[in-house]
Amino acid sequence: MKQEEKQLRIYPVPKGAVLQEDYCLRVRSVGTEDWQELKAYRVKVDMHDVRQASMAYFDFSGRVEVEVTFPKFYTVYRVDIRPLSLGIQAQAESKRVRFVLERPVNLSVEINKDRFHNLHLFAGALEELPDQQGENVLVVSGSLEKPCFLGDDINRQLERMPEGRMLYVKPGLYYIGECIWHLPSHTHIYLEGGAVLIGGLALEQGEGLKISGRGILYLADFARFSAINGIRLNHSRNITIEGLIFINPPHYTVSLGDCEDVTLRNLKSFSCEGWSDGLDMMSCRRVLAEGCFLRTSDDCVAIYGSRWDNYGGARDIIVRNMVLWADVAHPMMIGTHGDYRHEGDVLEEILFEDIDVLEHHEFQAGYLGVMAINPGDKNLVRNVTYRNIRIEPFEHGKVLDFQVKWNPDYNPAPGRGIRKILVENVRVQSGRGEEPSVIAGYSEEFSVEDIEIRDFYRDGRKAESLEQAGITMGQYAENVRIE
Repeated sequence: MKQEEKQLRIYPVPKGAVLQEDYCLRVRSVGTEDWQELKAYRVKVDMHDVRQASMAYFDFSGRVEVEVTFPKFYTVYRVDIRPLSLGIQAQAESKRVRFVLERPVNLSVEINKDRFHNLHLFAGALEELPDQQGENVLVVSGSLEKPCFLGDDINRQLERMPEGRMLYVKPGLYYIGECIWHLPSHTHIYLEGGAVLIGGLALEQGEGLKISGRGILYLADFARFSAINGIRLNHSRNITIEGLIFINPPHYTVSLGDCEDVTLRNLKSFSCEGWSDGLDMMSCRRVLAEGCFLRTSDDCVAIYGSRWDNYGGARDIIVRNMVLWADVAHPMMIGTHGDYRHEGDVLEEILFEDIDVLEHHEFQAGYLGVMAINPGDKNLVRNVTYRNIRIEPFEHGKVLDFQVKWNPDYNPAPGRGIRKILVENVRVQSGRGEEPSVIAGYSEEFSVEDIEIRDFYRDGRKAESLEQAGITMGQYAENVRIE
């Protein structure tokens, strides 16, 4: 195998996959002459005014050069590659852009300030493909030329194999029988790059499931009120999901209900419907979400207590090394739903760390806030840390919204309170649509207490007061300090 082939892996695109042709893409390892063509998939963004953007992905090691040219209408006068914190610079000509990547990154490439027809580029680390020859491995060989089906017969074959089995899905376009594939426990589902599954996945009262690879779950053809999730996990434990791409699920990308010991790693997602959140966690314990890129038309990450048939609080949740883009609602949300019929829930020991926020665009007064803690339903939220948060200029909203609420749309009762919140090393680039942040309780009984803000920077200048940070104090808030 040639050296450059070892450093760059381009995945096949099955016939029938929905592509977008705004850009012509090529990539090559630095130091080589041969370019490889890269196809872009269509992803729909922003429920305010749904538009068609592009997404492409590949894996590499070493250094690679990316070239973007424009077959239709672009004349380049400006290029933004975000997150800006990565510091990636492009060489631009009137019809061509080139840049070099030195490590795996998830990017938005924006030409002439266009955030709605942009190119989302996911350049991943080369992974070692699982062994397909093992006796405990079932291989599904699809076709790049015509659709295939994944149905109940696959589960029957898997269930005849011992626990620890693996299903290896090769490139192709697959329709999931009856739209939702209910997975067995103690199974590894591997979706090779170039595998596109139409439909959602689910696990109920299971354990020991791993879903990984570079495959795509495509749900753009399902209507909003079908409420199909990309992946739904209920009453389950010991789960790992990593590496997958989700195109336009009408409901959540990953829905976790009453789950524990879950890892969500390097997931990429797009949504454009109401209630099409990214990662939603209801009554969950010990969850790690890291390395994801989420562009959603509702909350990117939401942490709740009891909801539907899930009961109990939430605790020990880590969200880190993420890129969050909320075309609607909150990038980070805690608190709305809980066990209002009884004493409410406690949501605690939650960490958001090393987060790049690319957008927050919401005009409804009750749903503003890049970092939002809004307990309702008698919930108490405590011991939450936000650390190393980088917020780029956004269209409209607030940086912070720490308010105990009684939201008439969702809450039969107000929340109980907010306690012991640390906000540390937040760097805000001011946008034209920013409203003042708010810290406020609901009543003397349902208050906010012990909010510590350290190293809050606005446009490169450290805020020495709440006023300089753009934070307004409401009623029933005690011991709020900034340093």
